[in-house]
This record gives sequence, structure tokens and C-alpha cells, in this order.
Amino acid sequence: MISETSEAEKKRERVHEITGKTRVFGILADPIYHVKTPQTMNAVFAAHGLDCVLVPFHVAPDALLVLVEGLRKMQNFGGFIATVPHKPSMLDLCDEVTDAARHIGAVNCVRREDDGRMVGTMLDGVGFVEAMRSRGADVSGMKVFLVGAGGAASAIAFGLADAGISHITIANRSAVRAAELASRLAATYPGLSISTDDQDIEHHDLIVNGSTLGMRSSDAEPVDFTRIHARHLVADAIMEPAMTPLLEAAQSKGATIFPGKPMLESQILLMAKHMGALPQD
Repeated sequence: MISETSEAEKKRERVHEITGKTRVFGILADPIYHVKTPQTMNAVFAAHGLDCVLVPFHVAPDALLVLVEGLRKMQNFGGFIATVPHKPSMLDLCDEVTDAARHIGAVNCVRREDDGRMVGTMLDGVGFVEAMRSRGADVSGMKVFLVGAGGAASAIAFGLADAGISHITIANRSAVRAAELASRLAATYPGLSISTDDQDIEHHDLIVNGSTLGMRSSDAEPVDFTRIHARHLVADAIMEPAMTPLLEAAQSKGATIFPGKPMLESQILLMAKHMGALPQD
């Protein structure tokens, strides 16, 4: 016996149908294959009964300005999420940014106003801290070893500092960029203990990979895996692969691990609200 389609199912089917009335959003990345945001955000749109869709835009850095200028003119476009490697560049391409984005030096979520103005913010740090809290990890008072000094790593550093960590060591392939991040952190959080000496991993509570190391099998190890022990908490901002070499190594040592996807899930509603798809609280 075939049952009748419920009104809720009919509503979901209508939402998933893209029409001339659909509000369009995007995610900008290079490469784009690894992003999980379209699936996650579109599920949020469907759950809230919104006639919206988020689609991937594969754009190289040298074409980013052209794309953004085009999106300004697209009247049914609501906003976009920026990810690797576009977060730092978006700071100068937006007409307005939040204080958090300015301090961090990067933007990962942009709202297009009706007049074409772009308003950016940075939510990676908030998402990271909330994802850890959802797993029962309170970072307050922790000593953190952070790999990376780019947009995502900077956001995570500021998010952790705001959550009350006691110390952070910044390890980055470019010592200059590590020093720059340390300087920005010190200016905003003068009481925070900060180091760029990446030789001491063992005496930290939390190891965080905020770099792209681990996305490809040919990548170097973000940290010396032999120095990870069972008392460490180990987190990776990378979402694809879900189990990065760092997380696999940490798990084999008995450490508690935190994969990257929950970080996205923790900030997805904040992104939808900033872009105007959902009302602000």
C-alpha cells in the first residue's frame, strides 16, 4: 500500500527545488573538492524551510577580486563562506568587517547587502571552541601548541585566547608569520603567555593543527608524531580526510582526538545568521 506524502515531506521537496525565487549563497575555495559546507548548510536550509541553496565556487587567488565584484551585482545572491586560501585576502575585499575579523586578519563569512556592499566576519575560532566544549573539553587554563599562522589558525588562536587559555605556542613554517600572529595576540590579550619556540610539544595540554598540512598524503607532518603522548588533547581543523595523519597518530598513542567537521557544524548556524538566511538572535 502506498501512503500519501505528508505535508512536511512535500515542503522539503519544494525547498529542494531550485527556482527563480531561490536565494543563492556560495563557498569560495581553491581547491574545492574537500569542502563539506554545501551539504551541511543545505541541510540547515531544508530544516528551516528556507528557499535557499549554497553552491561551491572554485576560484583561484588571482581571480578572487573579479568573482567578488561579479557577486556584488548578483541581486539574488545573499553571501558566501570563504575558505583556504581566500580568508586573509577577503579582509581587503570587504566593505566592512567585524572587529574579530580585523584582529584575526582574515574573513570566512560574508553577507551581501541589498546595495552590493560586502560585510565580513570570522567565525572559525568560535566554531572551534564550541566544538571542543560540545565534546566536554573546557580549554580554560590550558597550554596550547598551535600549528599554523594563516586565517584558520589565527581565528583559532584568538578563539582560544578569548576562552581563557593560559599559554599558546605558535609553530609555523614561516617564522615571520608566526611572530606577526604572536604580536596581534599580545596586543589584544596582554596577559596571555605566548611563544614561537616550537621545540617543546610535550608540556602542552592541547595540540591543534590549524594549517593545511595533512590534506594530502605527500604533506609533511604538522608536528613530530613521536612527541605526542596519551595525556594530550589533539585537534585538527582539516575536514577531508576526516582522520588526518595527525589524528591517526594521536589516536594510536591513546590521546583524545577532535576531528575538524564538528568545528564546521558548530559554526554553521552562525554563518547562516550572518549571511542573512536566518534571523540574528
